[in-house]
Amino acid sequence: MTAITTALESARPRVTGGTRPQVDFDDFYALVALNARYAAVLDAGDWDAWPEFFVEDCVYQVLPRENHERGRPLAVLAFESKGMLKDRVYGIKETLFFDPYYQRHLIGTPLIHACDGELIEAETNYAVLRTKCEQMSDVYNTGRYLDRIRKTPAGLRFESRICVFDSEMIPNSLIYPI
Repeated sequence: MTAITTALESARPRVTGGTRPQVDFDDFYALVALNARYAAVLDAGDWDAWPEFFVEDCVYQVLPRENHERGRPLAVLAFESKGMLKDRVYGIKETLFFDPYYQRHLIGTPLIHACDGELIEAETNYAVLRTKCEQMSDVYNTGRYLDRIRKTPAGLRFESRICVFDSEMIPNSLIYPI
C-alpha cells in the first residue's frame, strides 16, 4: 500500500452527531492560525513557503469527490514527500507555461475529528476564487481539506492534506496548490 493510499484511507470522514474529541483552546487556535497562514502564503504566491507547512514524509493530494467517496486513489495532483512539493514549486516558477492568475482562499472553521496530543485529524471547508488580469473573479475550486496535522517543535505541520473538490471537473488545469 502506498503512502497516498494509506492517507486516502485515513482521510475518510468520521462525522458523527455524538461525542466530540477533547481539544484545548491553544490547539484549536493553532489549527485555525495554521489554515490562515496557509491561505495567506498561497494567496500571496509565496510558493517557496508552501512546502514548509508539511513534515518531510507527507502526503498532499487533490482529488474529485467522486473518487474519494468510491475509494479510488486517482488524483489530479499527488505528492508523497516534502521534496515532491518542492519539485512542484520549481515547476510553477521555472518550467510551467500558463496565464498567471491570483487566488483567494476562503477557509472555514475546522471540524476536529480526533486529537491525541501529537496528532490532530480535522476537516475544513474551502473555496478558492481565481482572478485573471482584466477578467471578473470566478469560483475556481470548492471542497474540503481532510487533514492529519502533526505537532512538531516548529509548530503544527501537515502530515497529510487531502483536498477533496466537489466538482468532477476543474477549469483548464491546476497549476497552483489548493
